[in-house]
Amino acid sequence: MVQRSALHADVVIVGFGVAGACAALEAARAGARVVLIDRFGGGGASALSGGVVYAGGGTRQQRAAGVPDTPEAMYAYLREEVGDAVGADTLRRFCESSADMITWLEQQGVPFEGSLCPYKTSYPSNRHYLYYSGSEAAGGFRDVAAPAPRGHRTKGRGTSGKVLFAALAEAVRRAGVQVLTETRARRLVLDADGRVCAVDCERVGGGARRVHRALSRVAAKPGLYVPKLARLLHGRVERLERRGEAVRIHADRAVVLAAGGFVANREMMRRFAPAYRGGLPLGTQGDDGSGIRLGQDVGGALGKLDRVSAWRFISPPSAMLSGVLVDQDGRRIGDESRYGAAHGQALVERHGGRGWLLIDQRLSRLAKQQLRSQTVWFQRLQAHYLLSTAATGDTLESAARAAGVDAAGLRDTVDSHNMAASEGKPDPAGKPAEFVRVLDRPPFALLDVSIRPSLAYPCPMLTLGGLLVDEGTGQVRDEHGGTVPGLYAAGRSAVGVCSESYISGLSLADCVFSGRRAGLNSAKG
Repeated sequence: MVQRSALHADVVIVGFGVAGACAALEAARAGARVVLIDRFGGGGASALSGGVVYAGGGTRQQRAAGVPDTPEAMYAYLREEVGDAVGADTLRRFCESSADMITWLEQQGVPFEGSLCPYKTSYPSNRHYLYYSGSEAAGGFRDVAAPAPRGHRTKGRGTSGKVLFAALAEAVRRAGVQVLTETRARRLVLDADGRVCAVDCERVGGGARRVHRALSRVAAKPGLYVPKLARLLHGRVERLERRGEAVRIHADRAVVLAAGGFVANREMMRRFAPAYRGGLPLGTQGDDGSGIRLGQDVGGALGKLDRVSAWRFISPPSAMLSGVLVDQDGRRIGDESRYGAAHGQALVERHGGRGWLLIDQRLSRLAKQQLRSQTVWFQRLQAHYLLSTAATGDTLESAARAAGVDAAGLRDTVDSHNMAASEGKPDPAGKPAEFVRVLDRPPFALLDVSIRPSLAYPCPMLTLGGLLVDEGTGQVRDEHGGTVPGLYAAGRSAVGVCSESYISGLSLADCVFSGRRAGLNSAKG
Protein backbone atom coordinates (compact mmCIF):
# COMPACT_ATOMS: atom_id res chain seq x y z
CA MET A 1 0.00 0.00 0.00
CA VAL A 2 1.48 3.37 -1.03
CA GLN A 3 1.40 6.60 0.95
CA ARG A 4 -1.94 8.01 2.11
CA SER A 5 -3.50 11.08 0.46
CA ALA A 6 -6.58 13.03 1.53
CA LEU A 7 -9.68 14.52 -0.06
CA HIS A 8 -12.42 16.72 1.42
CA ALA A 9 -16.17 16.89 0.78
CA ASP A 10 -19.36 17.77 2.57
CA VAL A 11 -20.99 14.42 1.78
CA VAL A 12 -19.26 11.18 0.85
CA ILE A 13 -21.39 8.47 -0.76
CA VAL A 14 -20.20 4.86 -0.83
CA GLY A 15 -21.67 2.97 -3.78
CA PHE A 16 -22.54 4.22 -7.27
CA GLY A 17 -25.71 2.35 -8.20
CA VAL A 18 -29.19 3.84 -8.45
CA ALA A 19 -29.41 4.56 -4.69
CA GLY A 20 -25.99 6.21 -4.59
CA ALA A 21 -26.66 8.23 -7.74
CA CYS A 22 -29.97 9.52 -6.41
CA ALA A 23 -28.37 10.42 -3.09
CA ALA A 24 -25.61 12.30 -4.90
CA LEU A 25 -28.08 14.25 -7.05
CA GLU A 26 -30.14 15.41 -4.09
CA ALA A 27 -27.11 16.26 -1.93
CA ALA A 28 -25.59 18.28 -4.78
CA ARG A 29 -28.89 20.01 -5.43
CA ALA A 30 -28.95 21.02 -1.75
CA GLY A 31 -25.59 22.74 -2.22
CA ALA A 32 -23.24 20.10 -0.80
CA ARG A 33 -19.83 19.24 -2.21
CA VAL A 34 -20.22 15.55 -2.99
CA VAL A 35 -17.68 12.79 -3.52
CA LEU A 36 -19.15 9.51 -4.74
CA ILE A 37 -16.97 6.41 -4.63
CA ASP A 38 -17.43 2.95 -6.11
CA ARG A 39 -15.28 -0.12 -5.78
CA PHE A 40 -15.73 -0.93 -9.47
CA GLY A 41 -16.81 1.23 -12.41
CA GLY A 42 -20.28 2.08 -11.12
CA GLY A 43 -23.68 0.59 -11.81
CA GLY A 44 -23.61 -2.39 -9.48
CA ALA A 45 -26.68 -4.63 -9.42
CA SER A 46 -28.79 -1.71 -10.70
CA ALA A 47 -27.11 -1.73 -14.11
CA LEU A 48 -27.52 -5.52 -14.38
CA SER A 49 -31.22 -5.36 -13.49
CA GLY A 50 -34.28 -5.24 -15.71
CA GLY A 51 -34.60 -1.51 -15.07
CA VAL A 52 -38.13 -1.82 -13.68
CA VAL A 53 -39.32 0.88 -11.27
CA TYR A 54 -42.51 0.15 -9.31
CA ALA A 55 -44.68 3.25 -9.39
CA GLY A 56 -48.34 4.16 -9.49
CA GLY A 57 -51.03 6.45 -8.23
CA GLY A 58 -51.57 7.96 -11.67
CA THR A 59 -48.24 8.26 -13.47
CA ARG A 60 -48.08 9.82 -16.92
CA GLN A 61 -47.47 6.37 -18.38
CA GLN A 62 -50.51 4.89 -16.65
CA ARG A 63 -52.70 7.71 -17.92
CA ALA A 64 -51.36 7.25 -21.46
CA ALA A 65 -52.30 3.56 -21.27
CA GLY A 66 -55.79 4.38 -19.98
CA VAL A 67 -55.04 2.77 -16.61
CA PRO A 68 -56.89 4.19 -13.58
CA ASP A 69 -54.89 4.17 -10.36
CA THR A 70 -54.70 6.10 -7.11
CA PRO A 71 -52.16 6.39 -4.30
CA GLU A 72 -54.80 4.86 -2.01
CA ALA A 73 -55.13 1.72 -4.17
CA MET A 74 -51.35 1.42 -4.44
CA TYR A 75 -51.02 1.76 -0.67
CA ALA A 76 -53.72 -0.83 0.03
CA TYR A 77 -51.96 -3.42 -2.15
CA LEU A 78 -48.45 -2.69 -0.93
CA ARG A 79 -49.54 -2.78 2.70
CA GLU A 80 -50.18 -6.51 2.13
CA GLU A 81 -46.77 -7.06 0.52
CA VAL A 82 -44.61 -4.74 2.63
CA GLY A 83 -45.71 -6.01 6.04
CA ASP A 84 -43.72 -4.45 8.87
CA ALA A 85 -40.65 -3.54 6.81
CA VAL A 86 -41.58 0.15 7.08
CA GLY A 87 -44.27 2.02 8.98
CA ALA A 88 -47.63 3.00 7.56
CA ASP A 89 -46.67 6.68 7.30
CA THR A 90 -43.52 5.87 5.33
CA LEU A 91 -45.35 3.60 2.94
CA ARG A 92 -48.02 6.24 2.44
CA ARG A 93 -45.34 8.83 1.59
CA PHE A 94 -43.81 6.37 -0.83
CA CYS A 95 -47.14 5.86 -2.60
CA GLU A 96 -48.18 9.51 -2.59
CA SER A 97 -44.85 10.61 -4.09
CA SER A 98 -44.67 7.73 -6.58
CA ALA A 99 -45.92 9.52 -9.69
CA ASP A 100 -43.64 12.48 -8.95
CA MET A 101 -40.73 10.04 -8.60
CA ILE A 102 -41.19 8.89 -12.19
CA THR A 103 -41.36 12.52 -13.32
CA TRP A 104 -38.15 13.27 -11.41
CA LEU A 105 -36.39 10.31 -13.04
CA GLU A 106 -37.52 11.54 -16.46
CA GLN A 107 -36.06 14.94 -15.63
CA GLN A 108 -32.73 13.19 -15.06
CA GLY A 109 -32.98 11.65 -18.53
CA VAL A 110 -34.47 8.23 -17.75
CA PRO A 111 -36.90 7.19 -20.55
CA PHE A 112 -40.26 5.57 -19.77
CA GLU A 113 -43.25 4.70 -21.96
CA GLY A 114 -46.88 3.77 -21.39
CA SER A 115 -47.13 0.81 -23.81
CA LEU A 116 -49.17 -1.67 -21.77
CA CYS A 117 -48.34 -5.38 -21.91
CA PRO A 118 -51.59 -7.27 -22.70
CA TYR A 119 -50.62 -10.52 -20.93
CA LYS A 120 -49.20 -11.55 -17.54
CA THR A 121 -45.43 -11.93 -17.65
CA SER A 122 -42.35 -11.88 -15.46
CA TYR A 123 -40.72 -9.28 -17.73
CA PRO A 124 -42.20 -7.65 -20.85
CA SER A 125 -40.76 -7.87 -24.33
CA ASN A 126 -39.20 -4.91 -26.11
CA ARG A 127 -42.67 -3.89 -27.33
CA HIS A 128 -44.09 -3.16 -23.89
CA TYR A 129 -42.90 -1.01 -20.98
CA LEU A 130 -45.80 -0.97 -18.51
CA TYR A 131 -47.04 -4.22 -16.94
CA TYR A 132 -48.38 -6.01 -13.87
CA SER A 133 -45.06 -6.61 -12.13
CA GLY A 134 -46.45 -8.01 -8.87
CA SER A 135 -49.45 -9.97 -7.61
CA GLU A 136 -51.93 -7.10 -7.95
CA ALA A 137 -54.35 -9.11 -10.09
CA ALA A 138 -53.85 -12.44 -8.31
CA GLY A 139 -56.45 -14.13 -6.16
CA GLY A 140 -56.93 -12.53 -2.76
CA PHE A 141 -55.38 -9.19 -3.72
CA ARG A 142 -58.22 -8.05 -5.97
CA ASP A 143 -60.44 -7.87 -2.91
CA VAL A 144 -57.90 -5.57 -1.20
CA ALA A 145 -57.61 -2.95 -3.93
CA ALA A 146 -58.42 -2.42 -7.58
CA PRO A 147 -55.48 -3.89 -9.50
CA ALA A 148 -53.33 -1.68 -11.71
CA PRO A 149 -50.12 -2.29 -13.67
CA ARG A 150 -47.30 -0.45 -11.90
CA GLY A 151 -44.15 -1.97 -13.33
CA HIS A 152 -42.51 0.89 -15.26
CA ARG A 153 -39.73 -0.64 -17.32
CA THR A 154 -37.05 1.79 -18.45
CA LYS A 155 -37.28 2.01 -22.23
CA GLY A 156 -34.41 0.09 -23.74
CA ARG A 157 -33.78 -3.21 -25.45
CA GLY A 158 -32.83 -6.30 -23.52
CA THR A 159 -32.60 -5.87 -19.77
CA SER A 160 -32.80 -2.11 -19.48
CA GLY A 161 -31.17 -1.48 -16.11
CA LYS A 162 -28.11 -0.32 -18.00
CA VAL A 163 -30.17 2.44 -19.62
CA LEU A 164 -31.57 3.53 -16.25
CA PHE A 165 -28.13 3.71 -14.66
CA ALA A 166 -26.47 5.41 -17.65
CA ALA A 167 -29.01 8.24 -17.51
CA LEU A 168 -28.52 8.74 -13.77
CA ALA A 169 -24.74 8.53 -14.09
CA GLU A 170 -24.76 11.27 -16.70
CA ALA A 171 -27.00 13.41 -14.48
CA VAL A 172 -24.56 12.91 -11.60
CA ARG A 173 -21.68 14.16 -13.70
CA ARG A 174 -23.71 17.15 -14.94
CA ALA A 175 -24.41 18.01 -11.30
CA GLY A 176 -20.68 18.41 -10.64
CA VAL A 177 -20.33 15.42 -8.32
CA GLN A 178 -16.78 14.09 -8.04
CA VAL A 179 -16.87 10.38 -8.91
CA LEU A 180 -14.01 8.11 -7.86
CA THR A 181 -14.22 4.63 -9.34
CA GLU A 182 -11.93 1.67 -8.55
CA THR A 183 -12.02 3.00 -4.98
CA ARG A 184 -12.83 0.60 -2.14
CA ALA A 185 -14.13 1.84 1.21
CA ARG A 186 -12.35 -0.01 4.02
CA ARG A 187 -13.28 1.80 7.22
CA LEU A 188 -15.41 4.62 8.61
CA VAL A 189 -13.59 7.13 10.78
CA LEU A 190 -15.14 8.69 13.89
CA ASP A 191 -14.20 12.03 15.39
CA ALA A 192 -13.75 12.69 19.11
CA ASP A 193 -17.51 13.12 19.52
CA GLY A 194 -18.29 9.76 17.90
CA ARG A 195 -19.48 11.27 14.62
CA VAL A 196 -18.65 9.63 11.30
CA CYS A 197 -16.28 12.12 9.71
CA ALA A 198 -14.30 10.28 7.03
CA VAL A 199 -13.91 7.14 4.94
CA ASP A 200 -10.61 5.30 4.61
CA CYS A 201 -10.25 3.82 1.13
CA GLU A 202 -7.95 1.98 -1.23
CA ARG A 203 -7.76 3.44 -4.73
CA VAL A 204 -6.33 1.59 -7.69
CA GLY A 205 -4.30 3.86 -9.95
CA GLY A 206 -2.38 3.96 -13.21
CA GLY A 207 -2.47 1.07 -15.63
CA ALA A 208 -3.75 -1.23 -12.90
CA ARG A 209 -7.04 0.68 -12.99
CA ARG A 210 -7.71 -0.40 -16.57
CA VAL A 211 -7.00 -4.03 -15.70
CA HIS A 212 -9.18 -3.76 -12.59
CA ARG A 213 -12.07 -2.34 -14.62
CA ALA A 214 -11.79 -4.96 -17.37
CA LEU A 215 -11.73 -7.85 -14.88
CA SER A 216 -14.62 -6.37 -12.92
CA ARG A 217 -16.77 -5.99 -16.03
CA VAL A 218 -16.31 -9.63 -17.01
CA ALA A 219 -16.89 -10.74 -13.40
CA ALA A 220 -20.17 -8.79 -13.37
CA LYS A 221 -21.41 -10.14 -16.72
CA PRO A 222 -21.08 -12.89 -17.97
CA GLY A 223 -19.76 -13.70 -14.49
CA LEU A 224 -23.29 -13.12 -13.19
CA TYR A 225 -24.31 -16.41 -14.82
CA VAL A 226 -21.10 -18.27 -13.93
CA PRO A 227 -20.40 -17.49 -10.25
CA LYS A 228 -17.20 -19.58 -10.18
CA LEU A 229 -15.74 -17.44 -12.98
CA ALA A 230 -16.79 -14.28 -11.12
CA ARG A 231 -15.06 -15.42 -7.93
CA LEU A 232 -11.89 -16.35 -9.83
CA LEU A 233 -11.64 -12.96 -11.53
CA HIS A 234 -12.56 -11.20 -8.31
CA GLY A 235 -9.52 -12.72 -6.61
CA ARG A 236 -7.30 -10.93 -9.13
CA VAL A 237 -9.24 -7.72 -8.57
CA GLU A 238 -8.58 -7.91 -4.83
CA ARG A 239 -4.85 -8.33 -5.39
CA LEU A 240 -4.81 -5.14 -7.46
CA GLU A 241 -6.67 -3.32 -4.70
CA ARG A 242 -4.13 -4.29 -2.06
CA ARG A 243 -1.44 -2.56 -4.12
CA GLY A 244 -3.47 0.64 -4.45
CA GLU A 245 -3.15 4.05 -2.83
CA ALA A 246 -4.52 4.68 0.65
CA VAL A 247 -6.94 7.61 0.57
CA ARG A 248 -8.85 9.25 3.41
CA ILE A 249 -11.92 11.16 2.25
CA HIS A 250 -13.14 13.63 4.87
CA ALA A 251 -16.89 14.20 5.16
CA ASP A 252 -17.67 17.53 6.80
CA ARG A 253 -21.40 16.75 7.01
CA ALA A 254 -22.12 13.05 6.53
CA VAL A 255 -21.43 9.70 4.86
CA VAL A 256 -24.09 7.76 2.94
CA LEU A 257 -23.77 3.97 2.56
CA ALA A 258 -25.36 2.71 -0.67
CA ALA A 259 -23.14 -0.27 -1.44
CA GLY A 260 -25.75 -2.96 -2.10
CA GLY A 261 -26.70 -6.16 -0.30
CA PHE A 262 -24.80 -9.30 0.70
CA VAL A 263 -25.92 -12.02 -1.70
CA ALA A 264 -22.31 -12.51 -2.87
CA ASN A 265 -21.10 -13.14 0.70
CA ARG A 266 -21.48 -16.87 1.23
CA GLU A 267 -20.61 -16.67 4.93
CA MET A 268 -23.32 -14.07 5.59
CA MET A 269 -25.82 -16.05 3.53
CA ARG A 270 -25.10 -19.20 5.55
CA ARG A 271 -25.44 -17.27 8.79
CA PHE A 272 -28.57 -15.23 8.12
CA ALA A 273 -30.44 -17.09 5.34
CA PRO A 274 -29.27 -20.72 5.37
CA ALA A 275 -32.36 -22.05 3.59
CA TYR A 276 -31.59 -20.04 0.46
CA ARG A 277 -29.05 -22.24 -1.29
CA GLY A 278 -28.78 -23.27 -4.90
CA GLY A 279 -29.80 -19.91 -6.33
CA LEU A 280 -28.02 -17.53 -8.64
CA PRO A 281 -26.68 -14.48 -6.74
CA LEU A 282 -28.28 -11.49 -8.42
CA GLY A 283 -25.70 -8.75 -8.16
CA THR A 284 -21.99 -8.18 -8.49
CA GLN A 285 -19.14 -9.31 -6.28
CA GLY A 286 -19.55 -5.91 -4.62
CA ASP A 287 -22.79 -7.19 -3.07
CA ASP A 288 -20.71 -8.73 -0.31
CA GLY A 289 -22.26 -6.92 2.63
CA SER A 290 -19.34 -4.52 2.93
CA GLY A 291 -21.56 -1.44 3.17
CA ILE A 292 -23.70 -3.09 5.82
CA ARG A 293 -20.63 -4.15 7.79
CA LEU A 294 -19.12 -0.65 7.59
CA GLY A 295 -22.22 0.67 9.31
CA GLN A 296 -22.32 -2.16 11.83
CA ASP A 297 -18.70 -1.52 12.80
CA VAL A 298 -19.61 1.97 14.04
CA GLY A 299 -22.69 0.87 15.95
CA GLY A 300 -25.36 0.57 13.26
CA ALA A 301 -28.26 -1.80 13.98
CA LEU A 302 -29.32 -4.49 11.52
CA GLY A 303 -32.71 -5.78 10.42
CA LYS A 304 -34.41 -8.21 8.04
CA LEU A 305 -31.18 -10.03 7.19
CA ASP A 306 -33.10 -13.29 6.91
CA ARG A 307 -35.26 -11.92 4.09
CA VAL A 308 -34.17 -13.09 0.65
CA SER A 309 -36.08 -12.87 -2.62
CA ALA A 310 -35.85 -16.07 -4.71
CA TRP A 311 -37.42 -15.78 -8.16
CA ARG A 312 -39.22 -18.80 -9.54
CA PHE A 313 -41.23 -17.48 -12.48
CA ILE A 314 -43.49 -19.86 -14.41
CA SER A 315 -44.41 -17.38 -17.14
CA PRO A 316 -44.01 -16.31 -19.87
CA PRO A 317 -45.49 -17.85 -21.90
CA SER A 318 -48.71 -16.85 -20.17
CA ALA A 319 -50.35 -20.23 -20.90
CA MET A 320 -48.19 -21.65 -18.09
CA LEU A 321 -50.28 -19.74 -15.55
CA SER A 322 -53.13 -22.16 -16.21
CA GLY A 323 -51.00 -25.08 -15.04
CA VAL A 324 -51.06 -26.47 -11.50
CA LEU A 325 -47.99 -26.00 -9.29
CA VAL A 326 -47.37 -28.94 -6.94
CA ASP A 327 -44.74 -30.23 -4.51
CA GLN A 328 -43.23 -33.70 -4.23
CA ASP A 329 -46.35 -34.98 -2.44
CA GLY A 330 -48.55 -33.74 -5.28
CA ARG A 331 -50.01 -30.99 -3.10
CA ARG A 332 -50.94 -27.61 -4.58
CA ILE A 333 -48.38 -24.94 -3.70
CA GLY A 334 -50.58 -21.91 -4.36
CA ASP A 335 -52.16 -19.54 -6.86
CA GLU A 336 -50.01 -19.85 -9.99
CA SER A 337 -50.78 -16.26 -11.03
CA ARG A 338 -48.85 -14.89 -8.03
CA TYR A 339 -45.57 -13.08 -8.57
CA GLY A 340 -42.57 -15.39 -8.99
CA ALA A 341 -40.92 -14.41 -5.71
CA ALA A 342 -44.01 -15.68 -3.87
CA HIS A 343 -43.48 -19.07 -5.53
CA GLY A 344 -39.79 -18.98 -4.69
CA GLN A 345 -40.45 -18.21 -1.04
CA ALA A 346 -43.05 -20.99 -0.79
CA LEU A 347 -40.75 -23.52 -2.44
CA VAL A 348 -37.78 -22.68 -0.21
CA GLU A 349 -39.54 -22.22 3.11
CA ARG A 350 -42.37 -24.77 2.93
CA HIS A 351 -41.62 -27.36 0.26
CA GLY A 352 -37.92 -28.15 0.53
CA GLY A 353 -37.17 -26.28 -2.70
CA ARG A 354 -38.95 -28.93 -4.82
CA GLY A 355 -41.77 -28.13 -7.22
CA TRP A 356 -43.35 -29.12 -10.55
CA LEU A 357 -45.81 -27.39 -12.86
CA LEU A 358 -48.41 -29.71 -14.38
CA ILE A 359 -49.71 -28.91 -17.86
CA ASP A 360 -51.63 -30.97 -20.39
CA GLN A 361 -51.35 -31.23 -24.16
CA ARG A 362 -53.55 -28.18 -24.84
CA LEU A 363 -51.52 -25.93 -22.55
CA SER A 364 -48.27 -27.28 -23.96
CA ARG A 365 -49.32 -26.43 -27.52
CA LEU A 366 -50.54 -22.97 -26.54
CA ALA A 367 -47.35 -22.24 -24.61
CA LYS A 368 -45.22 -23.16 -27.64
CA GLN A 369 -47.34 -20.90 -29.85
CA GLN A 370 -46.77 -17.98 -27.47
CA LEU A 371 -43.01 -18.39 -27.15
CA ARG A 372 -41.90 -16.02 -29.90
CA SER A 373 -44.45 -13.27 -29.27
CA GLN A 374 -44.31 -13.17 -25.46
CA THR A 375 -40.67 -13.76 -24.55
CA VAL A 376 -37.28 -12.11 -24.70
CA TRP A 377 -34.32 -14.32 -25.44
CA PHE A 378 -33.49 -15.57 -21.93
CA GLN A 379 -37.14 -16.33 -21.16
CA ARG A 380 -37.42 -18.26 -24.44
CA LEU A 381 -34.38 -20.39 -23.60
CA GLN A 382 -35.72 -21.18 -20.13
CA ALA A 383 -39.18 -22.09 -21.44
CA HIS A 384 -37.67 -24.37 -24.08
CA TYR A 385 -35.58 -26.03 -21.38
CA LEU A 386 -38.57 -26.64 -19.10
CA LEU A 387 -40.72 -28.04 -21.89
CA SER A 388 -37.99 -30.26 -23.33
CA THR A 389 -36.95 -31.77 -19.98
CA ALA A 390 -40.45 -32.34 -18.56
CA ALA A 391 -41.50 -35.72 -17.20
CA THR A 392 -44.41 -36.87 -19.38
CA GLY A 393 -47.02 -39.60 -19.37
CA ASP A 394 -50.30 -40.61 -20.97
CA THR A 395 -51.86 -40.59 -17.49
CA LEU A 396 -51.36 -38.40 -14.46
CA GLU A 397 -49.99 -41.41 -12.60
CA SER A 398 -47.36 -42.25 -15.22
CA ALA A 399 -46.24 -38.61 -15.43
CA ALA A 400 -46.02 -38.49 -11.63
CA ARG A 401 -43.89 -41.66 -11.51
CA ALA A 402 -41.55 -40.25 -14.16
CA ALA A 403 -41.11 -37.05 -12.15
CA GLY A 404 -40.87 -38.67 -8.71
CA VAL A 405 -44.07 -37.00 -7.52
CA ASP A 406 -46.61 -38.82 -5.35
CA ALA A 407 -49.21 -40.09 -7.82
CA ALA A 408 -52.14 -40.33 -5.38
CA GLY A 409 -51.53 -36.83 -4.07
CA LEU A 410 -51.30 -35.43 -7.61
CA ARG A 411 -54.53 -37.18 -8.60
CA ASP A 412 -56.40 -35.71 -5.63
CA THR A 413 -55.07 -32.22 -6.39
CA VAL A 414 -55.96 -32.32 -10.08
CA ASP A 415 -59.41 -33.83 -9.48
CA SER A 416 -60.21 -31.02 -7.03
CA HIS A 417 -58.89 -28.40 -9.47
CA ASN A 418 -60.75 -29.84 -12.47
CA MET A 419 -64.04 -30.25 -10.63
CA ALA A 420 -64.05 -26.59 -9.58
CA ALA A 421 -63.00 -25.48 -13.07
CA SER A 422 -65.68 -27.53 -14.87
CA GLU A 423 -68.44 -26.39 -12.50
CA GLY A 424 -67.42 -22.72 -12.57
CA LYS A 425 -66.64 -22.71 -8.86
CA PRO A 426 -63.78 -20.75 -7.25
CA ASP A 427 -60.37 -22.31 -7.72
CA PRO A 428 -59.20 -24.15 -4.57
CA ALA A 429 -56.01 -22.06 -4.48
CA GLY A 430 -57.81 -18.80 -5.25
CA LYS A 431 -56.50 -18.40 -8.79
CA PRO A 432 -58.55 -15.90 -10.85
CA ALA A 433 -61.01 -17.49 -13.25
CA GLU A 434 -59.33 -16.17 -16.42
CA PHE A 435 -56.30 -18.37 -15.70
CA VAL A 436 -58.21 -21.54 -14.78
CA ARG A 437 -58.56 -24.39 -17.29
CA VAL A 438 -59.52 -28.03 -16.95
CA LEU A 439 -56.40 -30.19 -17.33
CA ASP A 440 -57.60 -33.43 -18.91
CA ARG A 441 -55.93 -33.77 -22.32
CA PRO A 442 -53.01 -36.28 -22.35
CA PRO A 443 -50.11 -36.49 -22.57
CA PHE A 444 -49.47 -34.73 -19.28
CA ALA A 445 -46.19 -33.04 -18.46
CA LEU A 446 -44.61 -32.13 -15.13
CA LEU A 447 -42.11 -29.31 -15.58
CA ASP A 448 -39.45 -29.35 -12.87
CA VAL A 449 -39.27 -25.86 -11.33
CA SER A 450 -37.25 -26.92 -8.27
CA ILE A 451 -34.66 -24.53 -6.89
CA ARG A 452 -31.18 -25.89 -7.53
CA PRO A 453 -27.98 -24.80 -9.29
CA SER A 454 -28.78 -24.63 -13.00
CA LEU A 455 -27.37 -22.52 -15.79
CA ALA A 456 -30.35 -23.33 -18.03
CA TYR A 457 -33.01 -22.50 -15.44
CA PRO A 458 -31.40 -20.47 -12.66
CA CYS A 459 -33.21 -19.11 -9.61
CA PRO A 460 -31.98 -15.52 -9.13
CA MET A 461 -31.77 -14.36 -5.52
CA LEU A 462 -31.12 -11.04 -3.81
CA THR A 463 -30.97 -10.02 -0.17
CA LEU A 464 -33.51 -7.54 1.19
CA GLY A 465 -32.27 -6.60 4.68
CA GLY A 466 -29.56 -4.28 5.91
CA LEU A 467 -28.96 -1.38 8.29
CA LEU A 468 -31.95 -0.04 10.17
CA VAL A 469 -32.59 3.63 9.40
CA ASP A 470 -34.72 6.46 10.68
CA GLU A 471 -37.61 6.42 8.20
CA GLY A 472 -37.91 10.17 8.12
CA THR A 473 -34.27 10.95 7.34
CA GLY A 474 -32.44 7.77 6.31
CA GLN A 475 -29.97 8.18 9.20
CA VAL A 476 -28.61 4.85 10.46
CA ARG A 477 -30.07 3.74 13.76
CA ASP A 478 -27.97 2.32 16.56
CA GLU A 479 -28.70 -0.65 18.79
CA HIS A 480 -30.00 1.57 21.61
CA GLY A 481 -32.79 3.25 19.67
CA GLY A 482 -30.82 6.36 18.74
CA THR A 483 -28.92 7.16 15.55
CA VAL A 484 -25.30 7.05 14.44
CA PRO A 485 -24.17 10.69 14.03
CA GLY A 486 -23.14 11.55 10.49
CA LEU A 487 -24.16 8.23 8.91
CA TYR A 488 -27.00 7.49 6.45
CA ALA A 489 -27.88 4.43 4.37
CA ALA A 490 -29.99 3.70 1.31
CA GLY A 491 -30.86 0.99 -1.19
CA ARG A 492 -30.10 -2.60 -0.30
CA SER A 493 -27.58 -1.53 2.32
CA ALA A 494 -30.62 -0.44 4.35
CA VAL A 495 -33.96 -1.83 5.44
CA GLY A 496 -36.59 -0.31 3.17
CA VAL A 497 -39.93 -0.68 1.46
CA CYS A 498 -39.06 -4.02 -0.18
CA SER A 499 -37.30 -5.63 2.80
CA GLU A 500 -40.11 -8.02 3.74
CA SER A 501 -41.48 -9.09 0.36
CA TYR A 502 -40.21 -8.30 -3.13
CA ILE A 503 -42.08 -7.63 -6.37
CA SER A 504 -40.44 -6.49 -9.58
CA GLY A 505 -39.45 -2.85 -9.52
CA LEU A 506 -39.92 -2.36 -5.78
CA SER A 507 -36.21 -2.50 -4.97
CA LEU A 508 -35.23 0.07 -7.61
CA ALA A 509 -38.15 2.27 -6.57
CA ASP A 510 -36.93 2.05 -2.99
CA CYS A 511 -33.39 2.87 -4.16
CA VAL A 512 -34.73 6.10 -5.65
CA PHE A 513 -36.95 6.86 -2.65
CA SER A 514 -34.36 6.08 0.04
CA GLY A 515 -31.43 7.44 -1.97
CA ARG A 516 -33.07 10.83 -2.44
CA ARG A 517 -34.07 10.91 1.24
CA ALA A 518 -30.54 10.13 2.43
CA GLY A 519 -28.95 12.57 0.01
CA LEU A 520 -31.20 15.47 0.98
CA ASN A 521 -30.83 14.93 4.73
CA SER A 522 -27.11 14.19 4.68
CA ALA A 523 -26.53 17.55 3.01
CA LYS A 524 -28.09 19.28 6.01
CA GLY A 525 -25.27 18.05 8.21
